[in-house]
Amino acid sequence: MTQSLKTNLQALVQIVTDRQRHLGKKTKQGKNKKLFFCLLPFTFYFLLSTLPAYPQQLNNSCPPKTVLFPSRGVAASKVFEEQIPNWEKTCGNPINYFPSFEKMILELKKVNIVYLGENHDNSQDHKRQLEIIQKLYNQNPNIAIAMEMFQRPLQDVVNQYLAGKLTEEELVQKSEYEKRWGFPWENYAPIIQFAKEKRLSVIALSTPSEISRKVAQQGLEGLTPSERKFIPPLSEIKTDNEEYRQTLQSVFQQHQAANHGNSADVEKFFQAQVVWDETMADGIAQFVKAYQNHQVIVLAGRGHIIYNYGIPDRVARRLKNEKFIQRSILLSPPDEPTTRKNKRIADFILSNTTDAQGN
Repeated sequence: MTQSLKTNLQALVQIVTDRQRHLGKKTKQGKNKKLFFCLLPFTFYFLLSTLPAYPQQLNNSCPPKTVLFPSRGVAASKVFEEQIPNWEKTCGNPINYFPSFEKMILELKKVNIVYLGENHDNSQDHKRQLEIIQKLYNQNPNIAIAMEMFQRPLQDVVNQYLAGKLTEEELVQKSEYEKRWGFPWENYAPIIQFAKEKRLSVIALSTPSEISRKVAQQGLEGLTPSERKFIPPLSEIKTDNEEYRQTLQSVFQQHQAANHGNSADVEKFFQAQVVWDETMADGIAQFVKAYQNHQVIVLAGRGHIIYNYGIPDRVARRLKNEKFIQRSILLSPPDEPTTRKNKRIADFILSNTTDAQGN
């Protein structure tokens, strides 16, 4: 059953409870009615208890919350109203969609999975990642950091560094960071140092580059049985999201125009991206199931997070029988539309105060 049905049942319970209070007549007919209304709530509660769990999501028809960063006392109601000329009234007061950074952190306190969507080469994004991680740690020290930047077969290397058995230089060397990721190490070094200092778990999420490269060239059918051991079972590789396919088709065309990438076929390019998403989602879901009292903070490229197409929806599919909440944050304003077909690009977008004022 859907979340809307569950909400409707909860509303009916309240209506029936209110009706009970107004049954005051002592006639036989009144007694029968009272008995009926006494039993009815138990029926509804039974139905509610049998509903499956679902990941708690916000109303996707409403826009993301734009977080003013750094926070300042900006009296900007007129500016906000101008930014949202076609405001959806059911979303409430538009001012609520422009929280401070501090308020966003408080809202994330009970969230199980927080996605921080980055531009890999944006140093400001990485500074914001570290600040969010530190603030969330101050609220709840039981956090883990899941990183796209490290590939799953090299988890033991990451663990050795966190245990003090490797230096940072050895971590970079033995994880083949420069070869397998290649973006400036100094962007991520403060985060991994913080994890080591606070004894936090760091989850190596990514598909081995050899696997994603081969899928981009030959498709999923090109993988050998030994290569398939590094990714989830093929039955869990879902390529049926047409909106995601269309989004990645435009990315593929950009790569082709710039003579980048490993694939000359859009379908194989799509499969490679989905394998990447599914592998990361599988690692996150496994950790959440094993450590239910931990908050997982996911560092990944924004393309794996926007509109929930990449990682979040695939985590939700794996945790469909678990009660959990996940929220996504873009660390800088996107070029894409903030809503698309009643689907929000993210739950929060970090913006400089001057950006929010249109300057």
